[in-house]
Amino acid sequence: MNIRQSANRQKNLFPCGNTRREFVWQMGGGFAGLALTSLLENSGFFMRHASAGTLVSKSPEPSGARIPSKAKSCIFLMMNGAPSQVDTFDYKPALEKYAGQPLPDGKKYINSGGRRVGYLTPAFRRFRPGGKSGLMISDYFPKVREHADKLAVIRSCHTDSHAHGSALVAMNTGKTQIGRPSLGSWCVYGLGTENESLPGYVVILDKRGGPISGQPNWSSGFMSAAWQGTLFRPVGDPILDLRGPDHIGQAAQREQLDLLAQLNQRHLAARPGGDELAARIGSYELAFRMQTEAPEAVDLTQESEATQAMYGVGMQPTDEFGRNCLVARRLVERGVRFVQLYSGGGHLEETWDAHESIEKNHGRHGAEVDQPIAALLTDLEQRGLLEETLVVWGGEFGRMPFSEGQNAPGRNHNPYGFSMWMAGAGVKGGISWGETDDFGFEAVVDRVHLHDLHATILHLMGLDHERLTYFHQGREESLTDVFGQVVQGVLA
Repeated sequence: MNIRQSANRQKNLFPCGNTRREFVWQMGGGFAGLALTSLLENSGFFMRHASAGTLVSKSPEPSGARIPSKAKSCIFLMMNGAPSQVDTFDYKPALEKYAGQPLPDGKKYINSGGRRVGYLTPAFRRFRPGGKSGLMISDYFPKVREHADKLAVIRSCHTDSHAHGSALVAMNTGKTQIGRPSLGSWCVYGLGTENESLPGYVVILDKRGGPISGQPNWSSGFMSAAWQGTLFRPVGDPILDLRGPDHIGQAAQREQLDLLAQLNQRHLAARPGGDELAARIGSYELAFRMQTEAPEAVDLTQESEATQAMYGVGMQPTDEFGRNCLVARRLVERGVRFVQLYSGGGHLEETWDAHESIEKNHGRHGAEVDQPIAALLTDLEQRGLLEETLVVWGGEFGRMPFSEGQNAPGRNHNPYGFSMWMAGAGVKGGISWGETDDFGFEAVVDRVHLHDLHATILHLMGLDHERLTYFHQGREESLTDVFGQVVQGVLA
């Protein structure tokens, strides 16, 4: 630049030291930056990449794992205790033909858990075809059978444990060992949340208790606690202590939280890497925002009497699970990413763990959930939400095709072959995928391991299970841990 060009440039400078063109360019870039900052914040970018003073994470940007999908939310209906596939969704007429005989020698029963091994036993209730597809579904689920054309029943699932505690953890986290992030945590980590005033991941337990392996089933594991499941109560007010004392107004509460945040941030800045404290700071902010929106989200009095009756609210034995299903619909309607509902709590007959009697156990629990689940599918479809909501049904494993002892009406655990189903966004309805053997003992055709199941759920949610990773202790961790294949046959 010569002396004349420099002099002319100085004449065009604003007081800020830039030319008019530079000023206009930077102003436009600033407005674009504001919009970008808002989008990044909503996607959880800053939470994943913040330095000391907020959250510390070395994980790559999860949006790199995003793929096109229809699903925005997932509702996972967990039948805690393990329902029997041969009495619900896996029709096996050979059990009638060979009733009273032992399992053929060609089949080996690997682990009985010390329980007695009996004889092949037919289904305790009749199977009937449902819908135009003719999917065979038992009389334990007559109302769900009316939605057969929406279901993709996977009849060839298998898992790694025959014990409830470890199998539940595996179904939720991909491994039998405690300490890994749950499926819901991976979804929220990868997709972010669409509603900053509600948790991205909600878990509603059965009033009889939670799964015997407890909190690890909805934990965020080695990830930040910001992505763990938030528990809602199954009866009464789903969220306790949501409102502050009457004598403290919202403005005063805001000032208190701001002061607390300043002190916590000062503490955190002096101790880099404090993920738990950073997550606690975020939880205070979320709780404050929830005071406005959460009460409305769980207020079922806003629903019509007809809608409540459809779910079985106020009636027995459907009231509790019906309420929970209706709350789940209201949550996904408001942008909650992942909702898990538990049927069965505590242990043994309080869950689907039918050692004593299939008819007594499944008759009881099936009656509690059949109408609410059917209502959920109907309601989601009527509101146009089924096109963007993935619904998953299943337990931690299945049950044996033979009785637990001679002439006994119960069945023992079976991790070798069981059924689950999906419906909704991106799912091909009215089909079954895979097969167990003639007796329903083990998966033999198109076997689907729980890693495959997780890979498929993530795919339907718009996430590539191989690219959705989190850097932990020198390794890129993933839900499926380099295993798993998407079950293409269930995709629409």
